[in-house]
Amino acid sequence: MSDAPTNFLRRNAARICGNALVLFARGITAVRADWQGAEPVPRQRVYFANHVSNGDMPVLWSVLPAHIRRMTRPVAAADYWLQSPLRRFAGVEVFRAVLIDRRPEHRSEDPMVAILKALDEGWSLIIFPEGLRNQGPEPLQRFRSGLYRIARERPEVELIPSWIANLNAVMPKGEVIPLPLMCTVAFGAPVALRAGEDRGAFLDRAAAELLMLAPEALRTPTGGA
Repeated sequence: MSDAPTNFLRRNAARICGNALVLFARGITAVRADWQGAEPVPRQRVYFANHVSNGDMPVLWSVLPAHIRRMTRPVAAADYWLQSPLRRFAGVEVFRAVLIDRRPEHRSEDPMVAILKALDEGWSLIIFPEGLRNQGPEPLQRFRSGLYRIARERPEVELIPSWIANLNAVMPKGEVIPLPLMCTVAFGAPVALRAGEDRGAFLDRAAAELLMLAPEALRTPTGGA
């Protein structure tokens, strides 16, 4: 028997759930996009953002215009999104996430293989260069090397800093029900690898560009974050 009817129903269910999630995210957070240094155009990009909440990815994804959202996939943790059938459906079918295993001892290949493959297929991506959620006093943790590798190996892809403001108040750690507060996603100018720039210098500069989009109270020295 053909799987076509099942696939059709699954795609429709994912589309309906995705639209509902967008409405929910916008209703709870009144999230708005602030395109400061880039225009919302259908160009291949990597949106790199700060990470303080499990709601970061859905909120950033939902604030993108529909024509951009359709070509954008988040990079997300397989060990989180595959924990239950509901999360699996959301991660795989709704967000179409590029799932990577954060646990080196459990994975058989470099996560960058899947990320670069998705870029080569023409997708835009959402990534969180800090890796884990930032629960410390500094506004940013030190960036991991993935963003540098993308900049070096796929220089034609725009890297757009994207600061998510106020979401840690909407969805504090350990809470299940979000609080109805307003948040903003500010998109900055593209960051590109400069000739002769090494990994540390590039990551420091990318972090600084991201931090410049944060509310003024958070714009403190990152200490090389």
